[in-house]
Amino acid sequence: MHIDLTSRVAVVTGGAAGIGRATARRLAQSGARVAIWDRVRTTGEATAVALAAEGLDVYFIEADVTQRASVEAAVVATVNHYGGIDILINNAGITRDAQLIRVKDGLIAGGMTDDDFDAVVAVNLKGVYLCTQAVVPEMLKRGGGRIVSASSVVAHHGNFGQTNYVASKTGVIGMTQVWARELGRRNITVNAIAPGFIATEMTAKMPAAALEAMQAHTPVGRVGSPEDVANAYCFLVSDHAAFINGAVLSVDGGLVIGS
Repeated sequence: MHIDLTSRVAVVTGGAAGIGRATARRLAQSGARVAIWDRVRTTGEATAVALAAEGLDVYFIEADVTQRASVEAAVVATVNHYGGIDILINNAGITRDAQLIRVKDGLIAGGMTDDDFDAVVAVNLKGVYLCTQAVVPEMLKRGGGRIVSASSVVAHHGNFGQTNYVASKTGVIGMTQVWARELGRRNITVNAIAPGFIATEMTAKMPAAALEAMQAHTPVGRVGSPEDVANAYCFLVSDHAAFINGAVLSVDGGLVIGS
């Protein structure tokens, strides 16, 4: 299947590394002009330089998705550089895992803090809201657009030690379905992906035993790569997915059914 995104402008939040970087590359390889939004300037600029060296049209904009003023400034910078926005990939996300309550020797020994909860919800949920609300007016000027946001398989089934993360990713699905209803009539489709266990810089820090266990529970016999997720993003923003709206696409190698 050939995907042609020539003349389209895409924003990828959290695009400096991992899945975001792979997605920026995949969209640019398909002809899109890509604005990478990320709050880490050094990594973002390095990514933009590296992808430009591959002959890809990629531009870095420093942005904090949790702050409305920063997001709105990033929209202005993107439009000034590329002339508009057609695609939004809400990819930025963080984790701060902790049990709700941790018990040791029968005594409360800690648990998730308010800061843990608020930080994850601010990036993973409010960030999606702020970016989408800021970008949609630019899509309306272009006559339509494509929005795809990152949820997770844990949104459907929960995960130990991830109250904050699961809450945020479940919320993304809810917002996706609301916006699919509200924006579909405006020729803007809104979908989400639900990645499973993906090998990124973050997961590389996990113990080898944990990595082996996740691979053993994945029916396809391997963990996912950032490119697996990037390909899903690319499909959902293409013309081939024009009639897909309000969907949540699992990209997990069958992890949920295999667990």
